[in-house]
Amino acid sequence: MCGRFTQSKSLAEYQDRFSFSAGPLEYAPRFNLAPGQEALAVLTGEQGRRGEMLRWGLVPSWAKQERVGYRMINARAETVSEKPAYRGPFQRTRCLIPADGFFEWAPAAGGKQPFFLARKDGEPFALAGLWDQWSGPEGDKLRSFTILTTQANQVVEPIHERMPVMLSPGDEGLWLEPEASPEALVKLLRPYAAQDMEAFAVSQRVNSAASEGPELIEPVALPGNLFG
Repeated sequence: MCGRFTQSKSLAEYQDRFSFSAGPLEYAPRFNLAPGQEALAVLTGEQGRRGEMLRWGLVPSWAKQERVGYRMINARAETVSEKPAYRGPFQRTRCLIPADGFFEWAPAAGGKQPFFLARKDGEPFALAGLWDQWSGPEGDKLRSFTILTTQANQVVEPIHERMPVMLSPGDEGLWLEPEASPEALVKLLRPYAAQDMEAFAVSQRVNSAASEGPELIEPVALPGNLFG
């Protein structure tokens, strides 16, 4: 799964990397994004790519209650075209979620140890996302997203059996293409190249969603061999 990630770059850096326009956005770099919070997403339409702030945790357009989003932070790649909550967005409203890394937790003595996983070169990448718009009983509108997950690669597997879908740069355009076939899209939902990734232990301060700051992604030393 993917339960926390970072968007630590400036808006201008993400615009340069993902080529989107941005109107007035309440964006600030984040080092510990958690479900229920807003994150930068890249959507596409008739005017091209645009950046929007969406809430993490998909609330389907047909949902009766807003709180269902807290159960839909991730969508499994293997069943995304079948599940009612994800089938429509998979066909019509896909998005890119800019990220610099994500967190996973491994079992350890005295609790779970958080790890930060990212590209070795530190460059941002796109997580494969789906979004939808929900209208509340008072007419208020909420746009929200979920992150697709797939089986872990060799870097992530010792820590967790699943990982978010990190799109290769060359696949990002196809993911946003409105007319892309389901068959072509499914082929993009694969583990990221392990040789391009790294993982290292970080402070347990990241366990709290209230924690924030660049120190959360600084490596920490671990006693002994965590994985035996």
